[in-house]
Amino acid sequence: MLLHGTDALTAAAREGRAIPGFVAYNLETVQGIVAAAEAAGRPVLLQAGSSAFKHAGRAALMALALDAARRSDAALGVHLDHSRDLEEITACVEAGYTSVMVDGSHLPFAENVALTRKAVERAHAAGVWVEAELGALAGDEDVSTDARAAGGSMTDPEQAAEFVAATGVDALAVAVGNVHGFTAEPVRLDLDRLARIRAAVAVPLVLHGASGLPEEQLLGAVRRGVAKVNVNAELRRAYLQAVSSALPGALPGADVVSTWTAGRDAVAATALRITQKLSPTPSTTQPT
Repeated sequence: MLLHGTDALTAAAREGRAIPGFVAYNLETVQGIVAAAEAAGRPVLLQAGSSAFKHAGRAALMALALDAARRSDAALGVHLDHSRDLEEITACVEAGYTSVMVDGSHLPFAENVALTRKAVERAHAAGVWVEAELGALAGDEDVSTDARAAGGSMTDPEQAAEFVAATGVDALAVAVGNVHGFTAEPVRLDLDRLARIRAAVAVPLVLHGASGLPEEQLLGAVRRGVAKVNVNAELRRAYLQAVSSALPGALPGADVVSTWTAGRDAVAATALRITQKLSPTPSTTQPT
């Protein structure tokens, strides 16, 4: 069931919980994320985005993600993550994505505003909500190295208010010490800055780089207005560890099915655990 509109996002912000945005790269990661959403009984965003298109192909991964979401009984949004290309954003909107992220965080402020405003115009015309980013995160979205928070730049609360007013975005991704990927030392978020950003803007906030965050930091961010939390590296690690463990037994018989199944089940279990942490429910059903 496709999750349209921002009602789920704004409800999460109002209720002090967050919707997870899980990044998918292939069939098994899509299936694992969907299984977790079904088991949790909570809204989940299935993020099939720019970097994953390089591996799977845009048309193939778009179709896979949208078909899986439409066939599921869970409330699933299909989200374009980290796009810097208006043509790509338009293609995903036309294909049926429920939300898109335009990433102009690498640009000077005025250029980020201009790019974001164009994306908002295109997406809103089709009833699709838009996330944008202000500030810059250290680390790599797709490769977990020892990222360091010092490589990024923090979001300024006053500038955030100006940015939201100038662009009309529906959600804002912020930089408050969070990084992409795992770090050698635990990340400490600037929760005071996050609270000031929350007070300055009316739209829900988004936290990228949640993999490996200490739980008190993650939940502290949710309590301060983060309504969407992106998780990528944690799912990738779970998938690769499961596949690696399955390979010795699978190789003699070339048993690819058991290997893929192990990876998919690990993604499902990890995504379910994170979903329940961000938005607890009475459900404790495990995905199959």
